[in-house]
Amino acid sequence: MSESTTLAPEVTEALRAVIEQAGIEADVDLVARILATGVGLGLDGADRLDLKITSAALTEMRAAFTLFMPFEGVPKVTIFGSARTRPDDAQYRAAADVAAALAARGWMVVTGAGPGIMQAAAEGAGPDHSLGVSIRLPFEEKPNAVVAAAARNVAMKYFFTRKLMLVKESQGFVCVPGGFGTLDELFELLTLQQTGKADPTPIVLLDGPDGTFWQGLRRFADEQLIPSGVISPDDLDRVLLTDSVERAAAEITGFWRNYDSLRWVGKRLVLRLRAEPADAEVEALNERFAGLLVQGRIERRGALRAEREDGDRVELPRLVMHFNRFKVGDLHHLIRAVNALASAPGVETAPPRPAPGI
Repeated sequence: MSESTTLAPEVTEALRAVIEQAGIEADVDLVARILATGVGLGLDGADRLDLKITSAALTEMRAAFTLFMPFEGVPKVTIFGSARTRPDDAQYRAAADVAAALAARGWMVVTGAGPGIMQAAAEGAGPDHSLGVSIRLPFEEKPNAVVAAAARNVAMKYFFTRKLMLVKESQGFVCVPGGFGTLDELFELLTLQQTGKADPTPIVLLDGPDGTFWQGLRRFADEQLIPSGVISPDDLDRVLLTDSVERAAAEITGFWRNYDSLRWVGKRLVLRLRAEPADAEVEALNERFAGLLVQGRIERRGALRAEREDGDRVELPRLVMHFNRFKVGDLHHLIRAVNALASAPGVETAPPRPAPGI
């Protein structure tokens, strides 16, 4: 908030009194900041359209948070794809099959709740494993019957709030061929991963049997994007292109085979693992990934002080390093190497809900 619209002390106290009267006890400082921002908009003289956008966005986010809250401990995969794909299309079947495979492994499937690929994924997962975040459009007014039947849908006015929820809540993503909307969602994912604004997660580009849609994207990257220098040669290495439902499901769950989560503590990156690596394995990681460090070595450690103070997954073994933040887009290489260690668990387990930096 600008200095000219800083709230008077008596207004700030009044807002805190409202919070106390409402019975709010957790994260009072953040709730106070939200209220203060709203009052500040009024003091700034924001026009009615700006206020309507702000109000609608907050209202939609609250509704979405409420929808997802009961399933906080359940791993989720978001499936993107065209609303125009017909039920007799091989891509429709692929989306339904991968959703069914992941639901059978305990995952919930999140979609845009519309027709086409979104309906296919919801059908494959079934109503008990489906969540929907729909968009209010003049030609797409209702969520598909699967998510509507279980009343597990929230409707959004704005694409940006919808996209936030489709990305924020999931630990894996499957993109089936689609148009502008699907490509927009995919490129948003890739941008968040490349820039480190979201923690690494598995991304699968799934086509129908013998499909070539995503191969066209690969060719475009190889022939245009990489030679022109606008992306790095290995930027698409984090993505699996496949027409196999089995490989797609294995990519989503296998990403969490040994890797659990990460956290930055000051300048140090902490990778939390499910199994402690052996000395020889840590040495091999140091030899392979020395170029990603700004100093020192990758070290096997217990929970750091900040993690202990927060009770942040303190029971897990860790690898701690001074990782080069300018190379954060390469983190997925290290995570895959950690998952491939001989000490990694043989059984895949569900990941925690990450804390994305969106």
